[in-house]
Amino acid sequence: MKILFVIDTYYTNNNGTSISAQRFASELRKRGHDVRILTANDSGENDEKLFSLRHFHMPIFQPLMNKHNFNFAKFWGRESLDIIHEAIEWADIVHCFLPFPLEAVARRYADKIGKPITAAAHLQAESLTANIGLHRVAWVNHLFYKIFRRLLFDGVRHIHCPSQFMADEVKSHGFTGKMHPISNGIQPVFIEAGKRHIAGHRTETYAEYKGKILIMMVGRLTREKQQALIIKAVPHSKYADRIQLIFAGRGPMQERYEKLGQELPLKPQFVYLKRDALIEMLSQSDLYVHAADMESEAISCIEAFATGLVPVIANSPLSATKQFALDERSLFQAGDEKDLARAIDYWLDDTPERLRMEEVYAASAEKYSIDHSIDLFEEMLKEEIEDNEKAHHSIS
Repeated sequence: MKILFVIDTYYTNNNGTSISAQRFASELRKRGHDVRILTANDSGENDEKLFSLRHFHMPIFQPLMNKHNFNFAKFWGRESLDIIHEAIEWADIVHCFLPFPLEAVARRYADKIGKPITAAAHLQAESLTANIGLHRVAWVNHLFYKIFRRLLFDGVRHIHCPSQFMADEVKSHGFTGKMHPISNGIQPVFIEAGKRHIAGHRTETYAEYKGKILIMMVGRLTREKQQALIIKAVPHSKYADRIQLIFAGRGPMQERYEKLGQELPLKPQFVYLKRDALIEMLSQSDLYVHAADMESEAISCIEAFATGLVPVIANSPLSATKQFALDERSLFQAGDEKDLARAIDYWLDDTPERLRMEEVYAASAEKYSIDHSIDLFEEMLKEEIEDNEKAHHSIS
């Protein structure tokens, strides 16, 4: 198949949706599909895999967009429209990742020329409204979901949701397409690292961490990811003097979190790690904490327990991540630093049980392999192509 991905920002390593698009494109190409990307790209480099649009630099809000490593694509004007039309005419099927104007324009043109199209429900409205402090106001979030529907999803037959939670969430806001809960998937290297870990071949601890308890969280440093809660929980732990927090990620809240952590016995470390270095760090850690209030899946949490870490996860009504907890011991009350400290201490108190559950968690990650996700994604695309053909035959 000739598959077109439509996504405003593609080349970034600090945005879960973009990373998912990159991985899916790579895996689909391995299976012989021709995958190209319609995206914003001002690099000037000629990449045959891209249909490149100019960035749209937003007045007033561009500094905020830069902090989030995200740019909108310019979707209007003759030059942009010619590129959008060329890309869609090239494709056998179009897949849109975000409910923004570029994707809306692509969707309308695909409909106009009868091209099959699918869409992804990765973005929670709350992830946007959190930036203005309104993520707990139900009617505001519902309004955003209504905008998402009007821009992209109304009339789309097949919708990729990264979790059953996200499928249920968008259904509750009036989305009517067939939902396909498909994990964004983890790469085999994380599962292999978990097997080595369980077999007793743990990565040797760096000298600087000898005698310390390493607790990690991976994710963008933003308000809704709640890294601040983990920092606040440490003083409530009986192990506070030994806990070394490691936050892997970048984001607009880093400076604030660094200041917040100044009072801890061991100051938190903020690092940005490429895949192999991330696996190495996860493999020598003692616990993984995922404190985010809202997540459509949280692939970083799967990668962590795949390598052989027991996770401690916020039991938030706006987060899909709690689905990965195998029992209540891996959950804590969202927003409650004392309850988080309680959960951390439980696992640190009982090392034999923690080591046993590391093996159980590592085994549970195998069903989230990227290969399985691509199988399901291919099936969704084929189903849309067949349904599109039937719809046009019935009209003719």
